[in-house]
Amino acid sequence: MPPLPLKQTLRVALVGDYNPAVIAHQAIPLALDNAAEYVDVIVDYDWLPTSEVTSSEDLVGYDAIWCVPASPYQNEDGAFLAIRFARENQIPFLGTCGGFQHAIIEYARNVMGWKDAAHAETNSDGRLVIAPLSCSLVEKSDSIVLKPGSFIGDAYGRERIEEGYHCNYGIAADFAEQLSQSQLQATGWDQQGDIRAVELSGHPFFVATLFQHERNALKDKAAPLVEALLIAARR
Repeated sequence: MPPLPLKQTLRVALVGDYNPAVIAHQAIPLALDNAAEYVDVIVDYDWLPTSEVTSSEDLVGYDAIWCVPASPYQNEDGAFLAIRFARENQIPFLGTCGGFQHAIIEYARNVMGWKDAAHAETNSDGRLVIAPLSCSLVEKSDSIVLKPGSFIGDAYGRERIEEGYHCNYGIAADFAEQLSQSQLQATGWDQQGDIRAVELSGHPFFVATLFQHERNALKDKAAPLVEALLIAARR
């Protein structure tokens, strides 16, 4: 059979609770528009409040899912549902900041069997796979080393980048070792070796970063991972 034609119009679900005061939320539409121009597609995107994501039917028909920053979410189960839907149905997925943190928890619970995996920002019980950072990264920038040959390494086209953050939580040190035995592999690290990006082996595109690369659009710079998301969705 001949290959299917590339899609010309893409539908992207932005899962998160929109707040115009959140810098990343201001940047995301610009990042998508810039990436759409680069990839030469039309992108229609919908903000899906987590409170309105209650079943997989709410996600059917989207070519890509982006779990966006600004957690804790109003309904974390809605975020987990969207992440799992993208993971299990081979839908291109991007998670940034809160999306990264919740992608880690969803995988721990539903793939690794850690049913009590939890986020220290909202829970005191269970195994806190997302824990406070030793140093806050709110409005900080840092250098990140990327794994060659990874989705993120190919998207940026280099092995070292600098990106900005707005977070206080990351992967707990004791869980990072457990994660290394799974298919959700670390592909980006800070200078201390702490995980700052992950991607799922065997998935067409499942990438999550603790840093908020989409904010580059506010400086009229490219967001390579957003471009990579659309390229994957187009296929």
